[in-house]
Parts: sequence; C-alpha cells; structure tokens
Amino acid sequence: MNENLPIKKWAVSAVFTLALMPLPQAIQQAHADALTQQALSRQISATASDALPVAEFYQLRDGEPVWQDTAQVEALASALAALDADGLTPSDYRAASLLDEYRLSRQAGSDAEARFDVDATRRLLLALDHLSRGKVDPLSLNTHWDGERPGRGYSLMQVRHALERGDVAAAFEAARPATPAYRELRQALVEYRALERQGATARYLEGRSESLRPGDRGDDVVVLRERLALWGEGGLVAADDDAYPMIDAVARSTATSSDSRYFDAELESAVKRFQRRHQLQADGVVGNNTRLALNASIRQRIDQLRINLERARWMAPFENEGSRVWVDIAGYTLHYVRPDGQQWDARVVVGSPGRATPIIHSAISHLTINPSWTIPPTILREDVLPRVRNDASYLSQRNIQVVSPAGDRLDPASIDWQRPGGVMLRQVAGSGNPLGRVVVRFPNNDMIYLHDTPAQGAFGRSQRALSSGCIRVEGIGELAQLLLRDSGSQHQVSTLMSRSASDQNVNLPRRIPVMLHYMTAWPNAAGEVEFRDDIYRHDAALLSALDRAV
Repeated sequence: MNENLPIKKWAVSAVFTLALMPLPQAIQQAHADALTQQALSRQISATASDALPVAEFYQLRDGEPVWQDTAQVEALASALAALDADGLTPSDYRAASLLDEYRLSRQAGSDAEARFDVDATRRLLLALDHLSRGKVDPLSLNTHWDGERPGRGYSLMQVRHALERGDVAAAFEAARPATPAYRELRQALVEYRALERQGATARYLEGRSESLRPGDRGDDVVVLRERLALWGEGGLVAADDDAYPMIDAVARSTATSSDSRYFDAELESAVKRFQRRHQLQADGVVGNNTRLALNASIRQRIDQLRINLERARWMAPFENEGSRVWVDIAGYTLHYVRPDGQQWDARVVVGSPGRATPIIHSAISHLTINPSWTIPPTILREDVLPRVRNDASYLSQRNIQVVSPAGDRLDPASIDWQRPGGVMLRQVAGSGNPLGRVVVRFPNNDMIYLHDTPAQGAFGRSQRALSSGCIRVEGIGELAQLLLRDSGSQHQVSTLMSRSASDQNVNLPRRIPVMLHYMTAWPNAAGEVEFRDDIYRHDAALLSALDRAV
C-alpha cells in the first residue's frame, strides 16, 4: 500500500492547529503529525497479506486512525467481552488487555499509537468476521460439507458509519445473524451461563432396574422434580431463588403442595414436555434415555449451545433466501418455506450413524416420477452382494435387474457373484421400490436426494437415523406438487404418477434452494430450544475447533 495514504481530516485539523502556534512549535507539531501518518501507513501496509480487510477499512476512512478516544476503546473492549453471549471466546480478541495496551501506546509515541490503532482494528474485524460467518471453517471438519463457506455477512461501510457515530455496539449488531433461531439460541446461552454463574445444582437421578412411571412414589420422584425444576419446569417443587433460578416468581408461588414423593399427573405432563424438547418418546415414563438427558450438566448444555450458534452462523445466509427447503438432519424434519412465507413441514428418515447424511447446500433442479433405483456402490457391496451370494433368487424376488456399465440387460446366472466386476443392479419402478413414487433431485457430490418410501412405518419412530444417506420424506408427493406449483410448473404429480412410464424427469422452471444441515440444539416453533442426540458425533470436533485459540 502507498505510504502517502491520504489522511484528510488529520490534515485539516493540523492546518488550524499550526496557525495558532508559534513558528518553532508549529514546525515540531507538523513533523510529529507527519511521523504519525507515516507510522500508521506503515502499519496498514504490513497487513497487505492479511485475510481481513484492514487496508480497505482505512481507505474508507480516508486513512484516519480509529482508536483515538478512551471511551471508544472501552466500548470496543466491552463489545469484545460480550461475545461470550454468542458462544465465542473473548480472549481470542484479547479483550481484557485492550484498554491497558491503549494507555501504554499513548505513552510510547507515534509508532506505538499507530501499531495499536491497526491492531485494535484488526481485532474488531476478526470478531465481526467470526460473528457473521463463524470462527471455524466448516470445510476443515470431517462432516462431509458439500458447499462453500459463508461469505462475510456485514459491510465495511456499516462499520465505518457505526464507529463515526461512536456506536461500537452497532457495528457488532450489524454483523450478528439477524435470524430468529440465532436470537433464541443466543438467549438460551445467556440463561444457561447465568445458571452456571449462580451455581445452580440439583441431585442426579440414579439408574434404576425399573423405569420411573406415573403413580410411583419414593425419593426418586423428589429428585426427578428437582432435575425438571433445574431445566425450567415450574410448579413442581417449593423452590427457592438460589437453588432454582430458572423458575420465575409465578411458578414458585404456585408450587405444588401435594406429596412431592408421588409421581402425579402434573409431573407426568412436565416429563412429557421435557421429552419433547429432547427428542425423546414423549410417554411420560422416565427410562434410561430420559434419565441421561435429565442428568446432563449445565456445562454440557452450554457447550451444545455454543456449537450450534456456530452452525447457525454458517447457515444464516441460507435463511435469508425467500423460498427454500431445509432438512434438519438431527431433528428428523424437513421445512419448506414457500414464496408466500407459509411453511410446510414433514418428518424424515436420515442416514444412519454408519452412513451419515452429508451437509449440503444446493438447489432443487428436477423431480423423477415412478423412479427405478440404481443401487449405489456402497449398498451393493455391503448389503446386496452378501444376500445374492446366499440366495440366488434374491434379485428376482425384488425385481432387480442386472445391467452392464453400458446399460444392457444381463442374465444374473451368467455372473460370477464372488467377482461380479463392473455390473450394476437396478430395481424397477413399482410399489416395492425403495425410492417409492417420487424423487426430488439437486446437484451434489454425494448422490443424495429426497425421496418417497414404501416403509412408511419408520416415520412413527422418535429416532429416525435409519437410511443409507438419502432422505426419506413423509408426504413427499404433496411436497413435489408444491415445488412444481411454486416454481411456475403446470404439471400435476398425480397425473404423472398414473402413467405407466418409469423415470419421468420433470424440471422445475425455477430452482429452489435446498440445505441439509446438522443441528443438535435448535428452537422449535414455540421458541423453546430443543436438544438433540449427536447421532453422527460431530459435536466434539467442532467444540475443539471453537476452543482453539486464534
């Protein structure tokens, strides 16, 4: 960068200052200002290889220094420290030492002042970058991320104007994702951190040979009430402010006066609410899975919220799309936000832990009606070939054809199934086809798609990580019709299905964005944060990356 970077407002100020000074003092001041401008220009030039837009930011300010006022530096230190509420680590930006460094620089001369000014700006921009697009590059994690890292979610001009108003907090707010889900996750983190600071505790529910059920009586029921109270269920115990700070005053005033050792209907309802928020079967019975969720530590939930705030930063640009399809992998749900803002939801079956559904950002391009199914290599190798070797009639029983790489039909009896070579297996369209009657397709590197299924009973299960990676969607025929209608197509799915032809591809006139994402904590429709099982064990790697110092 040119060391003669214009410092317009400094120059104007210097003219008035010099005019009022005796000549020798004016010469000294002019020399000091020149040294300061040169020092700042040198420090800015040193950031040329920096991934952060430091030089661009100073250009927008006509080369002016930024951090020349104690109150402004204090505001920056405060905003950096407050990133704790976003699940970020204030020490990454050296928030605690910022004010001391500023004071020392003021005593050490122009080089130190310039160095501090540029360093403080870099800390600001690093924090805004992390806040708007995530600290961790998702491509660096082993989560099969199929998409680009989100871009910077704020404008330097917004930051400039905020700082010129002396409103550092506004610069951070402009970078922070403005989605409702992010706000609700952030608020939950604030509440859980408050619980941790207050030292909120409750006894742990010990393991039992028998599940704890409505109608039971005993000391375990008292502990159950305490654990539920810790997680925000009011009216179950005569709680005090220190022991159960999440319970509001109204809940405390209506605390039950009945026998606390008895598992009554009110307690059963509270257990069911807790189970729904933790993706458990909402039967009101406290079995091992419910007990483990109840016994989670506050620190465990804080970490889970931090992890998913980071994921929410990754997906924030997608949430700003108009019409979009989002598959919540760990939540086993699909959400289609239509152009008019209405939302269509469905239960889904996702990949099993051994065949995890990847994270994908793409756009729906077309549908396939009455699809045949070419068995993917992994399923062919691990699932089908062992069955064919064991039972020669397996293929005919399931209407599976053997085809060459060129697509020619082959006689199954002519194949050495111990060494089948490059043959492919294709299951013809029909009621027994694993893809059902409809496939929703979008470009990706993993051959993943949304599809129908003849195995409708799986949608009734609470844990639905059962597929080989693709997404089975309940009621996908209705979704397909909505996608056609909303993209401007006149095709009717029911008419297409009634035709005997298989593999009918129908293009959408306008592609609709689709995202498959993995969230182990996420707000439900009521704004309550649900905690989910980390079915693919992705959380630990992301938490480690979040905690790694920059």
